Amino acid sequence: MQVAVMGFGTVGSGVVELILKNKKSIEERCGQKSLDVKHILDIRDFSSHQLANLFTKDFNDILNDKDVEIVVETMGGLNPAFDFVSKCLEAGKSVVTSNKELVAAKGYELLELAKKNNVNFLFEASVGGGIPIIRPINQCLAANEFLEVAGILNGTTNFILTKMIDDGMDFDEALKIAQANGYAERDPSADILGHDAARKICILASLCFGKHVYPDEVQTEGITNIASQDVEYAKVWGGVIKLIGRAKKLSSGKISATVGPCLIKNGCQLASVSDVFNAILVRGDAVGDTVFYGRGAGKFPTASAVVADVIDCAKHTDKRKLIGWDDAENDYVINPFEQSSSLYIRAAVTDYNMVAEKVKALFNDVQILESDNKNEIAFVTPLMCEKDARTKIESLGLEIKNILRVLDY
Repeated sequence: MQVAVMGFGTVGSGVVELILKNKKSIEERCGQKSLDVKHILDIRDFSSHQLANLFTKDFNDILNDKDVEIVVETMGGLNPAFDFVSKCLEAGKSVVTSNKELVAAKGYELLELAKKNNVNFLFEASVGGGIPIIRPINQCLAANEFLEVAGILNGTTNFILTKMIDDGMDFDEALKIAQANGYAERDPSADILGHDAARKICILASLCFGKHVYPDEVQTEGITNIASQDVEYAKVWGGVIKLIGRAKKLSSGKISATVGPCLIKNGCQLASVSDVFNAILVRGDAVGDTVFYGRGAGKFPTASAVVADVIDCAKHTDKRKLIGWDDAENDYVINPFEQSSSLYIRAAVTDYNMVAEKVKALFNDVQILESDNKNEIAFVTPLMCEKDARTKIESLGLEIKNILRVLDY
């Protein structure tokens, strides 16, 4: 069986290396006499590479090669990935991808195209890198009605927040260390603004709840507004701040979907996830809470998930894996402000005692977080409609420094 790889960056090179390194065991597991990489597509020059004879800059070399039955896409982005993947599926070739942006934006279309042509479109590596999550949701937990899926979905932001929590760093200092260690790109905006996590929660929500969710439907906030003061107040409250992607099914059948920094209590299943590690919590009506933990990125962890999908495709050359969801639906994803939330608020004040009394009078069971700094106040509201809570907060006329959701994991 012949495989082609499109994109020879960190993940693509890891895929090729892993297939070569574990060739015998991979062939045994997929039930094939042979499984070989025949083409590697990349626009850069690899004439001095030890696999130079496999490289091509022409996509048509892959598309028109009838011996190639499985194509791995690790280029990233939408263009030309969407066009190339679409054409491969139309040509009767199964496709495996690690491209979260592609699956989040075009997953429904590509799954339908795979169905039409009786081939597979698999994407285990698109959410958790080396963490198994797509296959467990689709198979192992298939007896459940999913109630919620949430998690720490981005290793870069988790590393930054870990430095802020454990070492008392401010955001800018922690970001520089993340970049120096190769955890953050030179332009880290996709990570620190929450876009990467939003794409991943779209894929998870689509799979769990059965309708395509697009990134622009997810209320998304990053961690750039998190200050060391917020980290310290979270400690006073008894918890930590984590960037959480979350999708929850409502009694109406609709869902809410958010990405943003949240307060979570020490001792909960996500609070202790640190450094570049990710964790995904899936809540089912039968199984309760299950948590999947591991390295969410990296050359070989991600390549591991990609090659596992290649093996799955090789096992299912004569039939299609049943994975997919329905098309998007208008007003399916609701405004999260309409849901009940507990909120953390930090605001500047000139008269601490007066503001504290107003806050107590405005909210029942409010928790004022104590600090030696009386030039600001921080408090946690009780659980209530978020829109109503924000209206009350606005009525105080305070200079708001930060508002974060408080979660109960």
